[in-house]
Amino acid sequence: MSQPVDHYILSPTPPVIGAWFWGEEQFETDGYKYFIDQASKHSCYNLLTTAIRLRGRDITDIDVHDQVKQAVEYAKQKGIGIALDLDPRLASRKFEALYPDELQESLWLEEIPLSDGTPVEAVIRSVTLSDHMTGSRTPYIPLKSFLSRVYVYQKTSEEISPETLTDITRECEVIVSSKDSIVVRLPANRENKGLHACVMATFTYLTPDVFAPHLMEFTRSIIRNYSDVPLAGGMRDEWGFPPSFPADRMVSGNHFWYSRHYAAAYAKKTGGRELLEDCLLMSIGIKGKEQQRYMAINHYMELNRQQNTLLENDFYKTIKEVFGPDAAVVTHPTWYPYPNRFESKKNGLYWWAARRDWAQTDEITPFGVRTALAKKWNSPVWYNQYYSTQRSDYEEEIWSCALAGGRINYHPLYPSKEKRTERHTQLFNGDLMRAESKIHLLNFISDSPLDCPVAIVFGHQAAINRAGPSFDDVGMELLNSLWHAGIPTDLIPSSEIKEGSLYIDPNGRIKYGKQQYAAVILYNPEFEKTSTADFFHQASRGSAKLFRMGNWTMDFDGNTFNGNSALPKQMIVGRDIQTIVSAVSKELRKQKIDLQTPATRLSEGFGYISNTPPTQGYARLIDGTLIQVSGKDNPAGDPIHTTKKIGKYTVLFDAVGVAAVRLDKEGQVEALAAGGLKHFKTKDFIIDLEERIDLAFWKNDNGEIEGIIQGYEREIPEELLKITSKWTFPNVPIHPTDE
Repeated sequence: MSQPVDHYILSPTPPVIGAWFWGEEQFETDGYKYFIDQASKHSCYNLLTTAIRLRGRDITDIDVHDQVKQAVEYAKQKGIGIALDLDPRLASRKFEALYPDELQESLWLEEIPLSDGTPVEAVIRSVTLSDHMTGSRTPYIPLKSFLSRVYVYQKTSEEISPETLTDITRECEVIVSSKDSIVVRLPANRENKGLHACVMATFTYLTPDVFAPHLMEFTRSIIRNYSDVPLAGGMRDEWGFPPSFPADRMVSGNHFWYSRHYAAAYAKKTGGRELLEDCLLMSIGIKGKEQQRYMAINHYMELNRQQNTLLENDFYKTIKEVFGPDAAVVTHPTWYPYPNRFESKKNGLYWWAARRDWAQTDEITPFGVRTALAKKWNSPVWYNQYYSTQRSDYEEEIWSCALAGGRINYHPLYPSKEKRTERHTQLFNGDLMRAESKIHLLNFISDSPLDCPVAIVFGHQAAINRAGPSFDDVGMELLNSLWHAGIPTDLIPSSEIKEGSLYIDPNGRIKYGKQQYAAVILYNPEFEKTSTADFFHQASRGSAKLFRMGNWTMDFDGNTFNGNSALPKQMIVGRDIQTIVSAVSKELRKQKIDLQTPATRLSEGFGYISNTPPTQGYARLIDGTLIQVSGKDNPAGDPIHTTKKIGKYTVLFDAVGVAAVRLDKEGQVEALAAGGLKHFKTKDFIIDLEERIDLAFWKNDNGEIEGIIQGYEREIPEELLKITSKWTFPNVPIHPTDE
């Protein structure tokens, strides 16, 4: 009998990912060994997304590099790869020293009434920002302030009267200018009563400017400094402008991310428009310039998305160049884990454009986003970095994710008084890793994500234009309703049409990666470009049923546009969500597409609720693989005794936790995976085992059957040798109580 392999096979199957955050204990002599030893013995992890975010520990320091190198080499001996956090924000002081004029700036607009008798003083204070990147490090502190512009004007209602608008910056005096506040004295208004002033002050922060000319090269140099380390890849997460906290203040209309480099890019994009002037227009509005206001916001926000996407893709490219084409680029681009105004402020809601090797999200990111990203990156599974204060929450989350084609990137228990290592090793107790070892079997038999026959294509600009009628609405209520009805649905921004990722194949089918859609709903198309109308006209000649919710009255530049008429006449207009859901359900039945287990479980957090699959049910992958999971009562997996139909063929399972099979057109088994398999039958193919075994088998590229039997140390049963003699025997984690 073959000997067990050391650990889970990293390639070509998707890995099991754990998030490893270093503390000072990892910098002690051999301080990294304890966790790696624990993970090697007691977890399924074979890839660690590893971050060092400690005060006094800079990613470019030699001692950090050397300690990381030792840890990586040791982990590799144990069959575990490390993808290191190589983010330029971990070296902000070095960036400041090299490029002091390329730091991020933050523009605040303060509106005050003028006095007709005495000068008026305006006080503007900055905000010290912090997030996971700073942690115990130096936060995004303000370094200096300066006055950018002062305008005076009269207002009618909430808009500026354009004929009264005047720049009085030279008449104003800066009384105090510190790193965290500025006081500006404005002259008395002796000519006209009722004037207002808008004081525009800029604060410089300790973090690289997203538009900094040298940011890409600086990031590349950090990555190249680790070229002698056998890393499995590189990571950075939650990229973009600094976090928009305090949330209510930062997403108000009187704050803008700004820099002279951003202003130069904006001028180039808009044919010479001046960003400071347009920040006033975007913030308050000027009578008679409503169209220009919409246009300015659209261009400003699109630049946000495009620049952050450019930086992410260069990071991806550099990791591959330095560490090889098989290097993993991780983790999630999501910050606020919900597609809302906070996220659009930070990165233009660029999740679908930030390149990764596998789809990656975090916390409560809606499942429709996760499944869509899996299609975008041709990812067999999606990963969601998850954390909780209770291990039992992980033990529930893992089964819900598996039912939607997903896996957990295991963030350690949080918060906790224990050391960082102890937070993680707490996850190795209980049944979590036993559940993971069963679910991991699915990775061997299919490279297809969850089949989602429906897509919501939301108007990207409409959702992030704060002056528009559909701001902050990506269609989540509709998405939840469809998932709740047993219709897994991908959520995709309309910008993916222009980028060419959402496309129409030569047979007229709407596709996103491998996914073909039976129905597509265009949601809130306000401010769309004409390419969107062209796309749906072409799609109307194909098989997908087309729907629309929301009107299209303006184009991207804010001009009046009859978008409703520009769209195909065959497109059905949905007046309400329930009508759309009913119509989509009817269309799926017409096309003989089966519904899947309704998403009746609720994911709550950050003030939002979204529908997710339960911990027991069935699902279908794009390649036709039928998956059943059950972890409702036992975290390690419940018994599965089912009879299911795949087309005209019947399959019977007696297994535990996981049962999956794919048949060819003649009903022959192409692939099978099951935890604790006891019995399987379809047609004349029967497996009947004396004891339960975790196994998976599939046809390889040569058409030969090969498989794995995990956690099994006895002779291979004759039943399985009839299937193939090519079995591999990966170890399963040792439960701490079994040592």
